[in-house]
Amino acid sequence: MNESELINPFFHRVTMSTFQRLRGLVLGCFLFPVRAVLMVLFSLLMWPLARLHLAGLSAEERRRPVAGWRRRLSHPAVYLLSRAVFFSLGFVWLRVKGRKARLEEAPVLVVAPHSTFLDMLVLCPTGLPTVVSRSENTRLPVIGALLEFNQSVLVSRNDPDSRKKAVAQLTQRLTSNGSWPQMLMFPEGTTTNGSVLIKFKPGAFLCGVPVQPVLLRYPNKVDTVRWSYKGTTWVEALWHTASQLYTNMTVEFLPVYKPSPEEKSNPQLYADNVQKTMAEALGIPATDYVMQGGVPVQKAGGLSLPLPSPGGEALALLRRAGVGAARVETALDAILDRCQRGSPEEVGARELAALLGLADPRAALALCGLYSEDKTVDLRQIYLNVAALSGLVDMRSLLRTAFHLFDRDGTGSLSGQELSDLMGALLGIRQHHTEQLYSEMASGGRLNQDDLVRGLTSHAIYGQVLREHLRPNRATRRSLANHNTSLPNGNKKVM
Repeated sequence: MNESELINPFFHRVTMSTFQRLRGLVLGCFLFPVRAVLMVLFSLLMWPLARLHLAGLSAEERRRPVAGWRRRLSHPAVYLLSRAVFFSLGFVWLRVKGRKARLEEAPVLVVAPHSTFLDMLVLCPTGLPTVVSRSENTRLPVIGALLEFNQSVLVSRNDPDSRKKAVAQLTQRLTSNGSWPQMLMFPEGTTTNGSVLIKFKPGAFLCGVPVQPVLLRYPNKVDTVRWSYKGTTWVEALWHTASQLYTNMTVEFLPVYKPSPEEKSNPQLYADNVQKTMAEALGIPATDYVMQGGVPVQKAGGLSLPLPSPGGEALALLRRAGVGAARVETALDAILDRCQRGSPEEVGARELAALLGLADPRAALALCGLYSEDKTVDLRQIYLNVAALSGLVDMRSLLRTAFHLFDRDGTGSLSGQELSDLMGALLGIRQHHTEQLYSEMASGGRLNQDDLVRGLTSHAIYGQVLREHLRPNRATRRSLANHNTSLPNGNKKVM
């Protein structure tokens, strides 16, 4: 894995000097209340205008683009009020580079990097194109009215058929020969710190129509606008941004990207090539990072590698709870003994706290949260992932133990589902696409223990995953070195 792959784009923390923080505090006490009042005022003025845009239209009429007097009346007013909202927040100047393509040249505008909810300012220099949004956002005050005004394509996370309906709606609009306005999409699908471009989703590229890449930059001394999976929250981002005298934003329109025949037939290839083009223009890496089930991951040979690894976070949590290396090793042995006896692997926070010797059950509950959305956790996952990241267990020995833990029927081979479960436990996140891994490692259609160990340690991709992703970091090594003068070379409990 190269240096760019070590960057975590899902973490951002506002970095300020003491002077900058004091200045922001002083300015914020005056600027924030004034700007908040102005933002609310302009938003409230937009609300009825947005509602009137479609007032009185039937469901059938709402499925067609609004034109005529309705558009001429409401569109300029909403545009000016939208710009006024961002102006009041401190976006006094907006620099635009390049030329926005006409609808017939590029039906889709793809914008990156997506770093903050404040990116929506890009709707102003692009002429308020239609967007794709979560249907849950329609319930929000003002925002719901603006999504209705925009005639947005809505996707629901709770409706399994919603994505298919949205794709059909996108296809109908993008192939309407100019009947619908341009669409604007953030192909990354989530916010990052802007240090890399994460993998583009294929939605904007499904129809094979030309797209215009649009770059966003925030050339400011203090980067206050970004917020992502962890670090600065959106509330902090809003406070810090409103506490600056002004905030700069640059929108750059790149030349229209026309897909090749191969790209038209392969939307993901099209998306990947546009991502590389935009990353090159930005001077940052194009990566395979994605959000999977609300967790940031990196893709490698069909495997999903969580960022950061839950095992590393679990060890850090245990250190904060006063659990040293010797107690970690003892706890791992106790967990393995329990799993070998055939006891139920799923445990709750209280039982996990007893196994790990944690006085505070809240620490055990936090540990469960690293691996599961409910309050239980599979002990095999805790054992394999933490043991791998701790450096206390030799990897080959650990893989042999893992094989026996998941070969519960004692057949001497693993099924495809058992391999998927094993890799999920080892890497700390559920794995959905291990078919290729299974076929490459299995000899004679059956995956035995030697196949598993050999395949995961010597394969060009999977061996590198184990060496790099499951490598103890420096902090872990220092912590263990402070507690143990020498580390064991293997697992004492190998079966």
